[in-house]
Amino acid sequence: MSRLMLGVLASGRGSNLQAILDAIRHGQLRAEVGVVISNHKEAEALARARSLPIPDVFIDPSLYASRSDYDAALVQVLKAHQVELVVLAGYMRLLTPALIGPYRNRIINIHPSLLPAFPGLHAQAQALAYGVKVSGCTVHFVDEEVDHGPIVAQTAVPVLEGDTEESLSARILEQEHRLFPCMLQLYADGKLRIEGRKVSIHE
Repeated sequence: MSRLMLGVLASGRGSNLQAILDAIRHGQLRAEVGVVISNHKEAEALARARSLPIPDVFIDPSLYASRSDYDAALVQVLKAHQVELVVLAGYMRLLTPALIGPYRNRIINIHPSLLPAFPGLHAQAQALAYGVKVSGCTVHFVDEEVDHGPIVAQTAVPVLEGDTEESLSARILEQEHRLFPCMLQLYADGKLRIEGRKVSIHE
């Protein structure tokens, strides 16, 4: 059977990228990472890709006049590598219609909160400041608004007495590494259906 071609966008260390690669290697995810793209030249995610080797591409934001121009260049790279599903794995840039349009309902993200609570940056710190008792992570499709698209799945993580942003983040990240590859496999199997804001799983 053919494998789903993934294009992974990452800005940092790429731990979710590594979880995806591990799931592929262990036969838990029938997919292939066709390219890893970053907006940071020294991103560890690029080094992870390079060591395998998987094509790694740094696109320098300073060379583009606008975010739309940047995303248009990104689309060219994704298409050149025949990417079918765009995976955001710690990608710290807002997407524009120049990218969302060509890959409508084919961009998926994982966010470290139970959306719609605490979108945007520092979600774990937001959760602690608000005093919630439960946080977690959310896999969702991406639309034009920040951390807003249709939700695929969520995993709850208790907030413990004395938690710091670092300790809560570490426990949430463990669940991200479990949840994200599983949801990518459901997509690869053609089992996810988007109807408005609702995502259903079809066996």
